[in-house]
Amino acid sequence: MTLAASHGFLSPTGVEIAFLLVGLATFGAALVTVTTRQLVHAALWLVVTLGGLAVEYLLLTAEFIAWVQVLIYVGSVVVLLLFGLMLTKAPIGRSPDADSGNRWAALTVALAAAATLVWVVVDAFRTTWIDLDGPAEGSTRATGESLFQNWVLPFEALSVLLLAALVGAIVLSRKARADADEAGRARPNAGKADTDQADKEGAR
Repeated sequence: MTLAASHGFLSPTGVEIAFLLVGLATFGAALVTVTTRQLVHAALWLVVTLGGLAVEYLLLTAEFIAWVQVLIYVGSVVVLLLFGLMLTKAPIGRSPDADSGNRWAALTVALAAAATLVWVVVDAFRTTWIDLDGPAEGSTRATGESLFQNWVLPFEALSVLLLAALVGAIVLSRKARADADEAGRARPNAGKADTDQADKEGAR
């Protein structure tokens, strides 16, 4: 890391320009993810968003975090979300249920959260710079030791949460199928009752 005095905003490098462009593309994909009314399209745009984050990590010389982003989030979490959509029989086209009417409240909360995160990051790292043209700062060994020594409990908690989401999707799909089967059985019984009633009235 170097001090901010040795670097200027008016002389960006090619890596910094690429970082900005990829960041804008990722931000646009994230907006489409949360604003589209097609659930499957939202999941696919989430793939683009997470892939853009992986590219940002690569540009920040954090190769290990970038590949973990691709393998775990793009390769596992998004696939799990797609399986959840299929198991719950989510509609393929536009879904009016995807908009709850609380769009302005959600936008306010999102802007407040984004402003808070930007303020915290800028306040913490305003005088430091990462030399993107130099050697990689974060090695695989250091990142792995930090993840599995200091953050192993949140890592396992996230795994349990994803497993619970998958089990819940299976339960919901089985319940919907059972309700459909009961409705299918009720219709022939209702038709038979109507026929018997009509026969009784005809006999009278």
